[in-house]
Amino acid sequence: MCVSAAPARFADTILYHGRVRHPEHGLVHVLGYQNVAANHATGPNAMLLHLPGVGMTQDNFVDTSGARHILREMADALTPRSVGYGMPAPGGAPAGAAPPPVQVFEHDIYTVVLATNASLIPDALRLVPEHRRIPANRPLFDFYAQSYPDHAIALCCFDNRDATLSDPLLLWYVPRHPDRLELPAVDCHTGGVPRIGAPVWTDHWVILGTDEPVPVSSGSWGWESAAMDWPDHDRTGPVGPFLPAAIVGRTFAGDLPNGDFMIPHADLAAGRMEAMSRVGPDGEPLPVEPPPPYPLDLPPPPRRRRRWSFGS
Repeated sequence: MCVSAAPARFADTILYHGRVRHPEHGLVHVLGYQNVAANHATGPNAMLLHLPGVGMTQDNFVDTSGARHILREMADALTPRSVGYGMPAPGGAPAGAAPPPVQVFEHDIYTVVLATNASLIPDALRLVPEHRRIPANRPLFDFYAQSYPDHAIALCCFDNRDATLSDPLLLWYVPRHPDRLELPAVDCHTGGVPRIGAPVWTDHWVILGTDEPVPVSSGSWGWESAAMDWPDHDRTGPVGPFLPAAIVGRTFAGDLPNGDFMIPHADLAAGRMEAMSRVGPDGEPLPVEPPPPYPLDLPPPPRRRRRWSFGS
């Protein structure tokens, strides 16, 4: 559930998206992301996340060094019942402020290049320390510039040879579309350009957060909800104002069309999780491709992956 600038492997991925009312920043969306990353390239590597936020700066990256467990605790709260099958920081830029076009800064195992448009990334790579500096993957950056021109792009550069559990990324931003939750989930781990709509293998958590409990409907098979009782050191630390009071989530393990997740906030609040859809850069739902046909006189090959269909 991410795009890498060169071959890499990502495991134990948790993707979180919440909507909270921050005491200083007002209504904001919060993106959480954590995985175990292993670099399979001969040199440095990076992962890319596209963010539908306004006025993002370095201060939108929340310090999670003292709360490495927050995303795992969300997943653990849902684990006893969730089944992975079937598919239906203070000091940030105020809303409307123009952020610097490109910022380069350190965050945990990453050197982050945060750009208002992916076309600005190649020239900024000279500011990345040499041991994490990737070659300019212009076809990939062109894809993001053309497909997500209004999104901030976070290029997270790393050079770990062994799988490393990083601190979770936790970002807050003023959303371009406050009425819907958009989760960046485009996938490609080869360094190539993602093929939107093509089947990709999914194996990860998707968790959504709210300020109120979500009444999951009976038609939302596989989704579960839980209230979160955060310890005092989390509630009073840097992550505290961005933590949800309640979550709803599930695991995904199967083929889905390559794209992002999206759900209207009204459906989330009502527990209509079957409204979650897989969408392309334009926000339009992506069709789920049927399995390929097989000759009638030949048995189909064994399949260990389950193809998903939304709303089933």
